[in-house]
Amino acid sequence: MNTMGKSVSSMKMAAKKMQHGLLTALLLLIIVPVGEGVWLDVPTTGTKCVSEEIQSNVVVLADYIIISEDDSLLPTISVKVTSPYGKNLHHMENVTVGEFAFTTQESGNYMACFTADTKSHGNKNVSISVDWKTGIAAKDWKNIAKKEKIEGVELEIRKLEASVEAIHENLVYIRNKEADMRTVSEKTNSRVAWFSTMSMGICIAVSGIQVVYLKQYFQKKKLI
Repeated sequence: MNTMGKSVSSMKMAAKKMQHGLLTALLLLIIVPVGEGVWLDVPTTGTKCVSEEIQSNVVVLADYIIISEDDSLLPTISVKVTSPYGKNLHHMENVTVGEFAFTTQESGNYMACFTADTKSHGNKNVSISVDWKTGIAAKDWKNIAKKEKIEGVELEIRKLEASVEAIHENLVYIRNKEADMRTVSEKTNSRVAWFSTMSMGICIAVSGIQVVYLKQYFQKKKLI
């Protein structure tokens, strides 16, 4: 009976651990972005852009393709990807399909802009499908599994570990950003207080000078 009770309790504990693991995996999948597919309609004149705020040392992979009903005559586009400080990371012209990959050097908004070639599409809007992946989603897990000879549960655990690391890095990034914003806010408040005090002092000094001047003027005119 004791052996049977122990086995039942161990099975219950294993079931609870499995449920906890499944809940953790589900939360990680919700919190950590696994990639973003975007559909753009680029107008005849103008440019459509997509951007994402990414921290430094993050791998970014993206591919884009024009979607058209007439495959025999595809319009062309120009693509330009820039960093937060305006550095050109990818630039192609007169293309119908392409991809780009880079590792971020600084934190901020990375932008990809698409411009339609008016000569190739006339007055019709151009539809573009963009598949944008960052961080964990950009990793080639199949290649990693082959090189390290892992599969099944072990591979999923590696993915969860990478997700945990990504969450930790994002939390650190958000905390540092919040600290920077708080520092800027405190400096701004102190400067505004100093400016207000200085403005008040100038107003009081000017008022005093006016009073002295008017008093001397009235004395000269023998009005007082």
